Amino acid sequence: MKVRLSMVCLTFAYAFIAAVIGLKFASKYPTNPYNTISFEEPFVHLFSLGMVVVLFLPPFILAFFQHIVIRIISAFYQGIIAISFLVLIPAGIFKSNIWVIIIGIIGAILMIGSIVATIMAGTKKEIR
Repeated sequence: MKVRLSMVCLTFAYAFIAAVIGLKFASKYPTNPYNTISFEEPFVHLFSLGMVVVLFLPPFILAFFQHIVIRIISAFYQGIIAISFLVLIPAGIFKSNIWVIIIGIIGAILMIGSIVATIMAGTKKEIR
């Protein structure tokens, strides 16, 4: 349980930090004057960060349970989050932004590690 919980917390911290940096970057360098995020509307920032917190609540709660079905459900949910990080890679290629690609690669690696930790935790029997 400690490994699963720490992996979920690590990926949450990474996603939260990436969201904060992304919001600051989007606010500082807007792409057009009409559809952008600005520092004058803090509700948009809080809403985006709140969505990251809400999206990571199910894997965090499911990390406390030991049953294999719960672990599979948690791994499936984390797989959806991993796909969202993988989508950042082609988005960064199309926008020619190396930082978006790096964020996507690191996030995908962390999420895949979290999925492996979720599935594999508790599968080894203790040798007496």
